[in-house]
Amino acid sequence: MDLGLTGKTALVTGGSRGLGRHTALALAREGCNVAICARGEDGLRQAVDELQALGIKAVGVQADVTTEDGTARLFSEATDALGPIDVLVNNVGGSTGRDIDSADDEAWEHTLQLNLFSGIRLTRLCLPHMKESAWGRIISISSIFGREHGGGLTYMTAKAALIAFSKHLALEVAGTGVTVNTVAPGSIEFPGGGWERFQQNSSPEVVQEFIRNNLPMGKFGWPEPVGAMVAFLASTQADLLTGTSINIDGGQSKSLI
Repeated sequence: MDLGLTGKTALVTGGSRGLGRHTALALAREGCNVAICARGEDGLRQAVDELQALGIKAVGVQADVTTEDGTARLFSEATDALGPIDVLVNNVGGSTGRDIDSADDEAWEHTLQLNLFSGIRLTRLCLPHMKESAWGRIISISSIFGREHGGGLTYMTAKAALIAFSKHLALEVAGTGVTVNTVAPGSIEFPGGGWERFQQNSSPEVVQEFIRNNLPMGKFGWPEPVGAMVAFLASTQADLLTGTSINIDGGQSKSLI
């Protein structure tokens, strides 16, 4: 299937590892030129080399997208290197503060900046070109715990807000040729990720109990299907998909909606 992405330009936040890296690689395999960012240099150069080896143009920007200055610099350097952004993937995420007692104002601020406001800022920067071109894709990585109960308090709240923002924006721009969607992964394991740390820091009995109670396939998920779904949502084959939130969780989620 030709996804019609050859020559398009994508920006993927948190693109040096995990879901962001596999998303960037999936887009690059379809012919997208790709800009990625990360807060640290570790892995950023290696990820750019991987992308360029696929025959596309790629750039890596060291930036903290929880700040307005970092977001603006990322957008400026990415567009200077590759041109206007056709596909925006708001992938960066994480949280501090699991419950009402541990979540102080700093934890709330950090989690909302990371998961929600970074995507809002980049959307504002990328959207004018998309509207002018009458074509664009905005895809945000949420979580099944933005669609139903689970995870920490700040994380669940931020991911739910990201889905709500995306739904409202999708309808707002539906007539412009720009689509807006979210992808909601379940428990996805990758090197350096939270679910790898959980397995390393927990007893085998605790890990097996978690798998037995939460993962119908009997194993943790892996990042490649997330990247493939993002590439499809970014494609010309997905013109009628907007305002959706798609679970990729091996049956982990329980909600009917």
